Amino acid sequence: MDKQWNRFFAFLLRDSLIILLLVALWLYTLGLGKPHDLWSVAVHFATGLLTVFVGYLLHEWGHLLGAWAAGGTFVLPATVTETLFLFRFDNVRNTRRQFFSMSLGGFASSILVVAFLVIALPWSLLASWIALTLTAAGVLATLIIEVPERALGKV
Repeated sequence: MDKQWNRFFAFLLRDSLIILLLVALWLYTLGLGKPHDLWSVAVHFATGLLTVFVGYLLHEWGHLLGAWAAGGTFVLPATVTETLFLFRFDNVRNTRRQFFSMSLGGFASSILVVAFLVIALPWSLLASWIALTLTAAGVLATLIIEVPERALGKV
């Protein structure tokens, strides 16, 4: 993290503000209840999709914390708008143990996000179904793409 603290806090601020927006949107969606017109359907879709995006951000933070905990080498993007990825992991300078720690951090974060969504979201709302379905699909896609690479030792 040498010389990256300003960028780290910029990303932390960005993602905290996105989470606050999501909380506000969920409060509004809960106030609307089940969708009954085009506006409420649009709000439910926006809420569900933003929930999925926040799940992705938390997955990325899990990867970063895993890399950091293992003493891995990584570089944060120069600006918060440069890329959707939170950091670039140095596959050349890091060890296999550091790679697995980084990888495990993302998976652990994803599992926690899915568990939280299953427990916290009201099952009767369209926004919940959108969030749960797309988040589960994203986690499954991640497992299909990333696990074979690790199991086969490609990384």
